[in-house]
Amino acid sequence: MLEASARAVLIAPVIAATLLLGACGLPSQPAAGTGGPSVTGAAAPAAAPGEAVAAGSPATGDFTAVDPSGLPAGALFRNPANGRDEVIIDNIGRTALLIGDSQSEPEASWPRRALAGLGYDVFFCGKGGTGFVASNGTTGNYVDALQRGDWHLPYGFPPLVVIEGGGNDAKQGASDEQIAANAESLITTLKQRYPGAKLAMVGTLGKGAGNGGGRRAEVDALLGTVAAEHGIPFVSVGDWLTRYGLENQLADAVHMNDDGHRALGALLGGRLAGLGLGPG
Repeated sequence: MLEASARAVLIAPVIAATLLLGACGLPSQPAAGTGGPSVTGAAAPAAAPGEAVAAGSPATGDFTAVDPSGLPAGALFRNPANGRDEVIIDNIGRTALLIGDSQSEPEASWPRRALAGLGYDVFFCGKGGTGFVASNGTTGNYVDALQRGDWHLPYGFPPLVVIEGGGNDAKQGASDEQIAANAESLITTLKQRYPGAKLAMVGTLGKGAGNGGGRRAEVDALLGTVAAEHGIPFVSVGDWLTRYGLENQLADAVHMNDDGHRALGALLGGRLAGLGLGPG
């Protein structure tokens, strides 16, 4: 599974320079006093407030002609079609882009297991503590993180894009209106950027409304409504902990242990396959 933490090369007008990417496409900062490689060149056009992020606009300026097919996996390529830095990955035609929070972040997480079990390579964008509205203090919510470059989308056209989340929105008290608006903005962005990809959403893992699921159950249901309005397949996981007797496989109040990740991965993989979202 390829992470955006690989070594990257930023391709800009007239120059190419090398830098390390941190988790989810965040450039690492050199240690104090050590300096570090400088990257210069024309900046990508900034999105206006409220504009669908990452859809971008055609880049302006004299961009050096670079064949992205010759770049190594992990390289950052300034996409001339939208002026945004995107990550070169191997086998884009068999890659699922996964956007999510701490439920998806671990290498062996249940969403990643589900996608890998269907035969996809997985490229993850996201970070623990984030969501449609929620941020973790250093990484913005899904929309802001993408707009300001906290993480980068893959270059090319993956066949499947999956959005998972909502738990941190529930925890941080985001309103229905905020969650729905940002979810719709993200959906619009991804449909514009990857028009040929299948798009799916996975809701907010929890215990269900009848078993003390509280706000997490409400957010799961809300996201299902948003997905339906946009014609997107949705997997509700808002009651899976109790429905499938998995509460004893929690590592803490909301995250699974290894056995729980394995069990949920198999369940989610089956649901995604049933929705026709396997590689085809």
